[in-house]
Amino acid sequence: MNNTSEKESVIRDKFALIKASLSSFNCSLSLKNNEIEILMLDKNLLKTVLFLKDNPTTNFDVLVDICAVDYPYQEKRFSVIYNFLSTTQNLRIRLKFNVNENQAVDSICSIYSCANWYEREIYDLFGISFNNHPDLRRILTDYDFEGHPLRKDFPLTGFVQVRYDSEQKKIVNEPVKLDQEYRNFDNLSPWEGMNNEISGKEDGK
Repeated sequence: MNNTSEKESVIRDKFALIKASLSSFNCSLSLKNNEIEILMLDKNLLKTVLFLKDNPTTNFDVLVDICAVDYPYQEKRFSVIYNFLSTTQNLRIRLKFNVNENQAVDSICSIYSCANWYEREIYDLFGISFNNHPDLRRILTDYDFEGHPLRKDFPLTGFVQVRYDSEQKKIVNEPVKLDQEYRNFDNLSPWEGMNNEISGKEDGK
């Protein structure tokens, strides 16, 4: 058995063990690209995360990151995804669940302190709120910023632009104004302004 096959066999064994350990939780497990993925209901989030961290069978002691994905036409618009690493087992696991647009998620800062800034980033860019977060406020945009930039329905130009006003001698926020007027390009005649007559002589004589 080569190293790759041996590694895959070990991961499959660990997957079966973790699946059995999580049988009492309302979730489904799958193995994709040698990584374990858990799809669950968010109401069991704290219990599941605490189990993954403290149980000797799992022992996922590192929270790698938390991210979100926006699916505007999905019934539950957002997917929240947690990536964990077990340094003792050299194993990764991905936990994900779906939430409605105005649904709050339980914070896991009390379990992994590094979740603080990850959750603030998701709140700032997607507008997903976290219950019991110690300091839930924007982290990448201004405090008076309008909207959430990583939502699919957020306009590319934004709602507000920031500039320095030389008369007021301060930075001001104002509604976005496009300085360049809309131009209608005629793709049938891309060489506008050129003379269509050709002399037939390359040297122009």
